[in-house]
Amino acid sequence: MKIFKNIAVITLLLLSCGNLRKQATEESVSMQPIGPVFNADSAYSYCEAQCAFGPRTMNSEAHEACGKWIAEKFASFGMAVSTQKADLKGFDGTILKSTNIIASFKPEVTNRILLCAHWDSRPWADNDPDEANHKKPVMAANDGASGVAVMLEVARLLPDSLGIGVDFICFDAEDWGIPQWSDAEEDGNSWALGAQYWAANPHQQDYKANFGILLDMVGGQGATFYQEGMSVRYARHIVEKVWRAAQVVGFGSMFPMQTGGNITDDHIPVNQVAKIPTIDIIPHYPTCEQSTFGPTWHTVNDDMSHIDKNTLQAVGQTLIQVLFSSNELK
Repeated sequence: MKIFKNIAVITLLLLSCGNLRKQATEESVSMQPIGPVFNADSAYSYCEAQCAFGPRTMNSEAHEACGKWIAEKFASFGMAVSTQKADLKGFDGTILKSTNIIASFKPEVTNRILLCAHWDSRPWADNDPDEANHKKPVMAANDGASGVAVMLEVARLLPDSLGIGVDFICFDAEDWGIPQWSDAEEDGNSWALGAQYWAANPHQQDYKANFGILLDMVGGQGATFYQEGMSVRYARHIVEKVWRAAQVVGFGSMFPMQTGGNITDDHIPVNQVAKIPTIDIIPHYPTCEQSTFGPTWHTVNDDMSHIDKNTLQAVGQTLIQVLFSSNELK
């Protein structure tokens, strides 16, 4: 057994242990349900309202009208809303009129958490089992609208007494990635264009958030949310925090303590460029022949008939638990 005689070494060890205890406390969650009840009926209606505009494909009238609706809806809940517009180039050279929508709860508070989702629709149903549908647009009830719908309902529920700030960012131009029928060479950079732009050009100079949570396809039937591999790589402690929260609020079976695949999604540039530890809540269907993202992914069947309120409830209540636990510990 070694006995440390150097007081500097002992001091460093004590400081290290203190920091570890501080991190453990900050990343923990309440062991009892906390915060308001997430209303899945309300979230469902927000999902339905987005789909009522039709597919929100880039440069379309439906896209512009829905973006305006999303911004106004966040504003109606008392959020400070701004938009970030940019002309982004798609893989095929198309100039995409992109709009990131930023809604901030208590923008003056420095202790902040980032929630995000993409709001555009896939212009091609390139994973549809019927090849005749491969160039038809996707309604994107799940792959797009569901994440925004959950964020809207969370925003509606935030009370003035909450001591943290929350930024809701609706990323645009996520789903213009190279389609399966294209001969273009995929390098991963054709996806998440709006998130790439925001990460390099945040809406606020020197923007900081403690951590971020991306919502992608959070309303599908039969969804199970495995721990996404890149999330574990960049922000394991946040993955653990969120999955513990799901257990506390009774949805542990939908958030198994197992890893899924590595996904190229909006959280990648947020981690790599903006340097905000951010995780992706995204479904994994390990036995689905159509796709591990589920049977409706990038098909014409991604519509409201395949949205499950129980899935919206599981994700929404988990987020409430995380946010209100973070408030409790500060």
